[in-house]
Amino acid sequence: MSPEVLVLLVVFVGLMLLNVPIAVCIGLSTVATIATLGDVPTGYIVAQRMASGIASFPLLAIPFFVLSGILMGDGGMARRLMDFAYSLVGRFQGGLAYVNTLTCMLFGAVSGSATAAVSSIGGFMIPQMEEKGYKREFAVALTATSATTGLLIPPSNIMIVFAVVSGNVSVAALFMAGVVPGLVVGLSIMAASAFILAIRPPAKVAQSAAEMAAGLDISTAFIRAIPTLLLAAVVLGGILGGIFSATEASAIAVVYCFLLGMFVYRGIKWADLPSIILRGAKTTSVVMLLVGASQAMSWVLAYERVPQMVSEAMLGLSANPIMVLLLINLLLLIVGTFMDMTPAVLIFTPIFLPVVMALGMDPVHFGIVLIANLCIGLCTPPVGTCLFVGCGVGKTTIARVVPSAIPFFIAMILALLAITYIPALSLWLPRLLNLM
Repeated sequence: MSPEVLVLLVVFVGLMLLNVPIAVCIGLSTVATIATLGDVPTGYIVAQRMASGIASFPLLAIPFFVLSGILMGDGGMARRLMDFAYSLVGRFQGGLAYVNTLTCMLFGAVSGSATAAVSSIGGFMIPQMEEKGYKREFAVALTATSATTGLLIPPSNIMIVFAVVSGNVSVAALFMAGVVPGLVVGLSIMAASAFILAIRPPAKVAQSAAEMAAGLDISTAFIRAIPTLLLAAVVLGGILGGIFSATEASAIAVVYCFLLGMFVYRGIKWADLPSIILRGAKTTSVVMLLVGASQAMSWVLAYERVPQMVSEAMLGLSANPIMVLLLINLLLLIVGTFMDMTPAVLIFTPIFLPVVMALGMDPVHFGIVLIANLCIGLCTPPVGTCLFVGCGVGKTTIARVVPSAIPFFIAMILALLAITYIPALSLWLPRLLNLM
């Protein structure tokens, strides 16, 4: 390891231990490392790489998809999706748990935001599940883990970030590649719920299932949810049909969600728009700062040949793809526990992508594996964003929720292994649609 790389690691880890924001950790460690190079103009390189890193047309989709997700949450669309999910699976024993997961999957299919799903779905489902006899900690753990399916089921902001960092991956191919893995993760979480409830059934589950079966009609709930579900059809259909790009689709999604929330569902008022736009701008600014700082760090990593050294080291340990992918997954699972998803994708994509490509792995498949892996980190302490939001919504503590979440973690890890070692789960649909 060169002295420059050692400086990068020491400064980065040291700042993280001091609880400095991750974007600042990345930026300062990059500046410190470039300063040690001597013959490289530090200020110019950092500014140039940060500016060029965010000057990307695909990244323009992020603020629009963020805004559309907020409009969905505030516009009443989540409730229509919940009613539709109730009509489909609410009648089964333990149906509220399945409703929770299915609603998060549907919400993710039209918003692409895990935290928005936790706050929007959890704010309604967690109190209702507790009222029907489910433990609050179980409801929070279920909501936090189920919400991550929205990052695999398109559209997804993190897929756009991966496409930009990887350099030559189609956003449309990534979107389609995430559909089946998202379903696999969602069904795995449902299976874990069924297992838990078979061992410890809530007292009122049978009554609640009978009430929901009597009170909800599938056709009525579907008709009410059609305007919301059409958003996914418009966005994905337009991209696949070549009518517009993913970036243009994000702008169309904002207009659609605005019109639906303002004039159809009437959940948004004109007075709400300034706060909605401000929330979207805050989220976007954090993401863009991360992207810019991470692109500067990527320059340092490339300058010091870190990806090549990691590739040679890992392939030197084993030429067996099964073992190398298992090692990468273990490293990413550890990384995900203390680093948020966006910086993890920005930092580790250029490091691990050359390794898996040397093994013959498709970049689209690796992108889905990477995202599915880091989704688990969103639900694990100490930096589990979805877990923190879920505990806030459910008015409980992380220490009480984590034991209830362990079966869901196991289910997600099993789904991750299936996604990793069965490439067809990710590649079948984009190949069928001639996207790769």
